[in-house]
Amino acid sequence: QDWEQRQEEDTLLIERILLLVRNVLHIPPDPTEEQGVDGDASVHDRVLWALHISGMDDLLKFLASAQAEQQWALHVLEIISLMFRDQSPEELAALGQGQAAAEHGEDTRELETLRQRELAERRARALQRTSRHSRFGGSYVLQGLKAIGDRDVVFHKGLHNVSA
Repeated sequence: QDWEQRQEEDTLLIERILLLVRNVLHIPPDPTEEQGVDGDASVHDRVLWALHISGMDDLLKFLASAQAEQQWALHVLEIISLMFRDQSPEELAALGQGQAAAEHGEDTRELETLRQRELAERRARALQRTSRHSRFGGSYVLQGLKAIGDRDVVFHKGLHNVSA
């Protein structure tokens, strides 16, 4: 609903939901409680994943960017800062570049293997060809078939296969 059409109860409900999300994300991690396998998602990460699956992150992006919803800006800002609570800026920056660099490295390796394969095929084709030039140019005189002026027809063809 637009802000003009909202009742007081709707506004209170939105604020309570935003405060609930903020309070859930504000819970500090308990290392003794979270004894999982290395690389396992923490409770905080699982909560963030649940917010993503439910579409709450899209709703937060809308509230942060909509001009008519500026009254929720501080709540949304606080929620976003709590989402990135355990992350350092260096880790976040490296995460985006690391994936792109890994994909770039994989593409480079794939292109290099294709290039090596093409060069090997080119060398194999070069070895199949004889290195010596054929002196037989492939000019033939067709006897019994006359050209203009009572001369035999001369046919020029490159010789690629002796049996042909």
